[in-house]
Amino acid sequence: MHTIWKGAISFGLVNIPVKMYAATEDKDISMRMLHKECGTPISYTRRCPHCDTAVENEDIVKGYEYEKGRFVRFDKDELAALSADASREIKIIDFVNLSEIDPIYFQKSYYLGPGDTGANAYGLLMTALKDTNKIGIAKVTIRNKSSLAAIRIVDGCICMETIFYPDEVRSAQNVPNLQTTQVNVNKKELEMAKMLIEQLSVPFDPSKYHDDYREQVMGLIEKKIAGEEIDVAPEPRRTNVIDLMAALQASLAAAQGDKTPEAPLEADEEGNVKPTGKKGAAKTKRSKKKEAEAIQ
Repeated sequence: MHTIWKGAISFGLVNIPVKMYAATEDKDISMRMLHKECGTPISYTRRCPHCDTAVENEDIVKGYEYEKGRFVRFDKDELAALSADASREIKIIDFVNLSEIDPIYFQKSYYLGPGDTGANAYGLLMTALKDTNKIGIAKVTIRNKSSLAAIRIVDGCICMETIFYPDEVRSAQNVPNLQTTQVNVNKKELEMAKMLIEQLSVPFDPSKYHDDYREQVMGLIEKKIAGEEIDVAPEPRRTNVIDLMAALQASLAAAQGDKTPEAPLEADEEGNVKPTGKKGAAKTKRSKKKEAEAIQ
């Protein structure tokens, strides 16, 4: 792994030298813009529309637009002076329970390895966090940006998760057309929905999830390199599901597999779901196809 930052974790009077490594990587497939006529990559230049000239890097300054068309200007030395005051320290200010932090606050993950010195202090913090089942809330500055961070243990390594400040998280109440009042839930449909959730509930296993789109794009790339002709089949049309109860029944039947009851399910007035007692006809390939469309 490549070291992207060096500093120290501190809490109280304890100082632990650490090296930072990226814990995740972006595997998105990067595409270049090409000239359709000749296949040459297109380049983009910084250009001033007022002066109608290309602008070199040394002629660029930063500005904050406080009103439309009006800017407060900063040169590089001013901003560099501010960042120079930031210490290369991950300062833990509190210890909390991980369950108290909503996932919406998390940004990016980093592994923190022990520095060239202080291995014992690194092990001490890791063991203490593990034994107390706590995580540290810290302040850190990376690439001139100040962030909050959560310090926790992942697979025997200290991990730092940068998190948003509270004023950076928008309120869900600002979402347009959000129903804040209690909605009327059909009791029968709710019972069916709960049964479906229970039927599809499994222990979380991240290895079973794959980026299907990226794998398909890579497959197309390999075929194009090999000089094969690509024919993409059109997507089947999806039908709108009008009967929610029918869709839930079809979903349950598909999830249960061989355990599907011979008779269809029915909910009584109290919301209890049970077979109707009427045996259904054997499913044909056509009926299974209709159920699959209903699920979609």
